[in-house]
Amino acid sequence: MNSVVIGSGFGGIAAALRLRAKKHNVILVEKQSDLGGRARVFKKNGFTFDGGPTVITAPYLIYELFELFNKDPKNYIKIQPLDIWYRFVFEDGQSFDYSGDEDSMKSQIQKINENDVNGYENLVKFTEKIFNKGFSELSDVPFDKPLFMMKHIPSLFGLRSYKSVYSLVSSYIKNEKLRRMLSMHPLLVGGNPFTTTSIYGLILFLEKKWGIHYSMGGTGNIIKGLEKLMIEENIKILKGSEVTKINLEKGKIKSVNLKNQNEIQADNVICNADPPAVYETLLSNQRTNLMFDWKKKRMEYSMGLFVYYFGTKKVYKNVAHHTIKFGDKYKEHLDDIFENKKLNEDISFYLHRPSATDKSMAPENHDCFYVLVPVPNNQSKINWSEEGEKLKELVINKMEKSLLPDLKNNIVEDFYLTPDYFEKELNTKYGSGFSIQPKFSQSAYFRFHNKSEVFKGLYFVGAGTHPGAGVPGVLSSAKVLDKIL
Repeated sequence: MNSVVIGSGFGGIAAALRLRAKKHNVILVEKQSDLGGRARVFKKNGFTFDGGPTVITAPYLIYELFELFNKDPKNYIKIQPLDIWYRFVFEDGQSFDYSGDEDSMKSQIQKINENDVNGYENLVKFTEKIFNKGFSELSDVPFDKPLFMMKHIPSLFGLRSYKSVYSLVSSYIKNEKLRRMLSMHPLLVGGNPFTTTSIYGLILFLEKKWGIHYSMGGTGNIIKGLEKLMIEENIKILKGSEVTKINLEKGKIKSVNLKNQNEIQADNVICNADPPAVYETLLSNQRTNLMFDWKKKRMEYSMGLFVYYFGTKKVYKNVAHHTIKFGDKYKEHLDDIFENKKLNEDISFYLHRPSATDKSMAPENHDCFYVLVPVPNNQSKINWSEEGEKLKELVINKMEKSLLPDLKNNIVEDFYLTPDYFEKELNTKYGSGFSIQPKFSQSAYFRFHNKSEVFKGLYFVGAGTHPGAGVPGVLSSAKVLDKIL
């Protein structure tokens, strides 16, 4: 059985390894000169910058890929837990160290609003119920039949899936700061906390269950370890090779064409590429059906990302590994990003400082960072060649005032990525950071299916298919593939 995997993000690599364990002949095709997709690595003058995911949860999903071949993950990668998961910083300067230490959590909550301690305990208990259903039971099973979806709708409604994450959190928590802090998880997978189904509240408990981890040497070292495993297991890897067309014969996969004119015969094609880009670009000459066309047309896409990478000649010792800084406004800012599609100066951002844990990420006596700002996707028609520099200056000023004093004078290396990078380099529709939004109407059966609804032999893994974005989500999508192929 010849299987071609398009794209080498976590989902594509996991799919390639799972198929190889089933004795498929696997060819992994990657457009870029390096593997990783969103998890690529950028190296600049002694600084190592992880391109994308930096929060590692449910590490067992990574370990499983090595164990498929009776290999010890410790010989390939080193993942270690963090004590402080996130430091939340509010506009008034108050901060909160969010962790797995429940005594510390309750003590800090009590200082903000003592009446919310019980609500927090009850919220965690409820998210455990969501986790048991949404993750443990359903994250690695295929949702490609309407009857299967209908069977689960009563229990999903019993878990208040019709509510948004923010609404669910607010039913337990009264203080606005705590509501923001405990409802921010959808933003990690491309969703608006005010519209994302409360099923994604399971992320709160998933973190509690396994903790937040960091890969020594950066997330890119996980990709490097998995690449080594793929080579050992005779998976053929083609880097710098872009697929330009998927060919069919009588509605079934036949082969793929590469930019260099080569054609690769395939029984199956597994796309870690964004589903709309696959259907609209690689299969543009193929007719789909009216129902699928309607489904594709109605999809709403995640926000875009502005990511500013920088290294400093000063070490900011008091800055945590992960910091989330809230602006003054919350809902209004998210409305501008998701609905109004316009930029807003009252930004919130996520600051990653890997050198807080891992000195190898920066030269000696230097510090390494990236700051991620949610922005509108390219449906906004924002001209990033003009707005990119302005936003960079705004972000530097905001960080200088709240977290990193005298930052401007200490930056020695920097660059940034905008939604244009996601659209042109990673082939995501509208430059979205996480493919389609995780609304209830775009979850499970309502997402792009893992097994194509239209063409035989075509499959999907990654952020745009079931169960969704985030490292646990895309790794679980490969487990779904395992069950249907």
